[in-house]
Amino acid sequence: MSTKDTGHPRLELKGITKAYPGVLANDNINLKILPGEIHALLGENGAGKSTLVKAIYGVLKADSGQIFWNGSPTKIASPHAARNLGIGMIFQHFSLFEAMTVTENIALGMPGRQNMSALAKRITEVSENYGLPLHPDRQVHTLSVGENQRIEIVRCLLQDPKLLIMDEPTSVLTPQEADKMFETLRRLSDEGVSILYISHKLDEIKALCHKATILRGGRYISECDPTKETAKSLAEMMIGTDLTTPRHQDDSKRGPVRLKVHNLSTDSTDQFGVDLNLINFDVRSGEILGIAGVAGNGQVELLEALSGEALSNAPEHVLLEGHPIGNLGPVDRRKIGVAFVPEDRLGHGSVPEMSLIDNAFLSAYNTKQLLGGGLINHSKTKKFAEEIVAKFDVRTAGVSHAASSLSGGNLQKFIVGREMMQDPKLIIIAHPTWGVDAGAAASIHQAIIDLAEKGAAVLVVSQDLDELFAISNRIAVIAEGRLSVSRDIHEITIEQIGLLMGGTTGIASEKEAQSVA
Repeated sequence: MSTKDTGHPRLELKGITKAYPGVLANDNINLKILPGEIHALLGENGAGKSTLVKAIYGVLKADSGQIFWNGSPTKIASPHAARNLGIGMIFQHFSLFEAMTVTENIALGMPGRQNMSALAKRITEVSENYGLPLHPDRQVHTLSVGENQRIEIVRCLLQDPKLLIMDEPTSVLTPQEADKMFETLRRLSDEGVSILYISHKLDEIKALCHKATILRGGRYISECDPTKETAKSLAEMMIGTDLTTPRHQDDSKRGPVRLKVHNLSTDSTDQFGVDLNLINFDVRSGEILGIAGVAGNGQVELLEALSGEALSNAPEHVLLEGHPIGNLGPVDRRKIGVAFVPEDRLGHGSVPEMSLIDNAFLSAYNTKQLLGGGLINHSKTKKFAEEIVAKFDVRTAGVSHAASSLSGGNLQKFIVGREMMQDPKLIIIAHPTWGVDAGAAASIHQAIIDLAEKGAAVLVVSQDLDELFAISNRIAVIAEGRLSVSRDIHEITIEQIGLLMGGTTGIASEKEAQSVA
């Protein structure tokens, strides 16, 4: 494919270095991206990818080094300056105002005053053209994480970028939608747009990217042609050691039903939310049930009903070991052995401004007995936080540092570890390895499998079908608030699941759903 080489790289970095207290995030990094090139940036969580792209986008200033744009040295002082050059960026953690609409948020990132009705029309056209449906009048606080990511993608595409930086862009898409996104990116590439692509899905890196730059520990390791590598070899370059594939659990170890959801229906309080319609499923002790689905199809409502954040109309709609718990709130459910990893790790799974010690305390003070006489046992809580960091290889300068100081993947490892180390009877996990590197994802997957083998019931909600097939015993699909009958992973393919996620066929009828119960 043509890269439309004009003699100069579109973007070139020379000797970029950035240090934080206790951490050298970028250490003399060089990088070249040609016009029309789709260039992958690969590395473990904490390898320095986010710091590097923030320097390119003007969010932060490097301590030393140079940036060249179309062969000329330049200083990118702010995101506004980056956008003026033609650089667009989609962050892993979104920069959106929750009290504003989709259109208002996109307008804030556009130059000059906008005709809001015309912009809303363009948003609808672009979002439909790229298979990323958005309602321009919805307020952001009513949207799922996946729908927030769609806003960021559409906002960039509306600005006709010369360089598009994309961080985990397919994490909320079905395989069919991801293929459509790849077609779009290839078309942009053919038109001369450069793309810097960050993803932990190494198979899509091989299918899409022309070159890949590997970072490890803040340093440049190598540049390679990903089409000539395997996903395993790319992962091993990233982590610097052999990659261990998770060992799947023994299906024969499944025990009695631990969680039973029976005819669960809810009316969403949000006008743009999704009503749940006669949801029926069960999860056995020692079993992992995966629920797949495109963002915005009822996952948020289902997770709220299971965590206790939204109470059921009748207690018996949710049963734990045969006991009705649909009327219990989150604290009472945790007291009887339920753990929960939410979709949003910043704000829901953690308090960003609080330390890792305090965040460890938040959900574990009962199960780990971190209170005594009404006072927090600080030494015991600190020890628990340190155990999480050690067991789940969380890269941090120390447990006294704020949760917001961690990279997205490292914060995810911390939250998953905090919940798993409470030895729950039932754990409900939303997107367990979103934004997590291949080595850490394998470790989290194995920890989930190990927890199931110890007798826990595990429910995983994810849009990553490779993940669900790697760890689940059975998979069901949620679409428009209805849940399909679950199927054994050996009886269904990724392509069939992808079609179900699109709502084309196979979602259980009310009669079928009730028959599962």
